[in-house]
Amino acid sequence: MALDPKSLKLFIRVIQAGTISAAAEQEHIAAAAISRRISDLEEQMGVALVERSNKGLKATPAGRALIDRAHRILNDLGALETHIQDYGSGEKGYVRIHANLSAINQFLPAELGAFLKSYPHIQIDLAERMSTEIAQAVAENTADIGVLVMDEPIKDLTYLPYRSDELAIITSRHHPLAKRRKVRFEETLDFPYVGLPHGSQMNLQLTRSALALNRTWRCRFQVSGYDALCLMVEADLGTGILPRRVAQTQAKALHIRILELDEPWAKRQLHLCVRSRASLSPAAQLLVAHMAHNYVSPATT
Repeated sequence: MALDPKSLKLFIRVIQAGTISAAAEQEHIAAAAISRRISDLEEQMGVALVERSNKGLKATPAGRALIDRAHRILNDLGALETHIQDYGSGEKGYVRIHANLSAINQFLPAELGAFLKSYPHIQIDLAERMSTEIAQAVAENTADIGVLVMDEPIKDLTYLPYRSDELAIITSRHHPLAKRRKVRFEETLDFPYVGLPHGSQMNLQLTRSALALNRTWRCRFQVSGYDALCLMVEADLGTGILPRRVAQTQAKALHIRILELDEPWAKRQLHLCVRSRASLSPAAQLLVAHMAHNYVSPATT
């Protein structure tokens, strides 16, 4: 029996959603029908693809391997469909983007919204990942486009300038630094920090910068995103560093102070990352062209 692309898509959706019922609601299909498709896949493969518990479902090692390969298959099918479709009613396709937290919070909502108004038949699968993981995902063809803060470029990948941002320090209103307008990073190292998850590009930057000063970056808590980071800072549990635009949005609702970070590395360049433009599906090429066209250089921001 040949693999059914619909079953592969539903299997991926179930793992992403965590439960069959959540996936069924998202896909507007009966939960029993999804459960049957997964059972059929497991019978066809001769191996368990999911682990079931009272917390939901997660992929087995075999299931994760299937997801990786299924993404590639679905992407190839989407590219094939795009190639043969009549473009009279609009382009169709499937594009996988892995983007870091900064890009998702600052730029991608408006960027993707504008793109999908022009190309409503293109499906975009957006996943949040750490910059340290994104380029590898593109290299391994588990993502078509990466949006990241580049550290060490991976050979044979193409990097295109995307957007620039600026990091800022945030403190509670009662913090000893709160009345300052501008601080050097070294001045903040006397105080504990609230950081992002282990392995994030931000944490790596702060650790390296502290080591360059023969100091230690003390991270008291690690949280998964900017919202939680700002709430912890508001509660005076530590200082934090995040993009100024995000901090300004958060400061409208929270009692936090924003301080200029007086360091050259506070001004960052975000990049698009692809294997090569020629390797992209037509739909992915359209999206890259749209995002690169909207690039704003630091000199104009």
